[in-house]
Amino acid sequence: MSDFDQTPFPDVGLAENPEPRCPCVLLVDTSSSMGGQKIDQLNAGLRTFAEELRSDAMASKRVEVAVVGFGPVRVLSHFETADTFIPPHLEANGDTPMGAAVAEAARLIAERKLVLRANGNTPYRPWAFLITDGEPTDDISSARAMIAEAEANKSIVFYAVGVDNANLDKLAMLSVRQPLRLKGMSFRELFVWLSNSLKTVSRSQPGEKPRLANPAAPNGWAEID
Repeated sequence: MSDFDQTPFPDVGLAENPEPRCPCVLLVDTSSSMGGQKIDQLNAGLRTFAEELRSDAMASKRVEVAVVGFGPVRVLSHFETADTFIPPHLEANGDTPMGAAVAEAARLIAERKLVLRANGNTPYRPWAFLITDGEPTDDISSARAMIAEAEANKSIVFYAVGVDNANLDKLAMLSVRQPLRLKGMSFRELFVWLSNSLKTVSRSQPGEKPRLANPAAPNGWAEID
């Protein structure tokens, strides 16, 4: 049993909204190096993300969002459906404990999946989306193994995005997908792509593999080193 499969907790909201759920955890770097324009643009991007999901009738009921900040590791927002999700305001301080942040995201996903299944709800494959401008300041070996196992079992979709001078070689050690580098401060474009991807997922059936836009295509928000 991996950290993505733990013990259930009750959730009364599932009775009112029995739609299948797609959990998405945002792992956002809030370390000191993210200060200034980067954290401002990241906050603006989160607001865009919330607005885009809320504007879609299907996604607003099916996509669930949680936010984990790292620098230090904190759950800034527990899982909420997109129609009620209010993005937390991020402030930059501390270091970059990326491995611990992944472990916390794994815990949240595991708990949520078991709650959903205990209530007869079939979840979509959860997403974890990590954004950082640096490299881990803690050990990521356990996190790497955790992600590799979960991806192999098709129990998570994990993306890593590097901002500014982020060490993509380190991110490649963490993710089975090739990490992407954000073009400049294109946080808004990133979150529009993410919201559109989750909208596409929410219109599919759990277990299907929908076709998503390539974030590194021409005029996309990302580039590959």
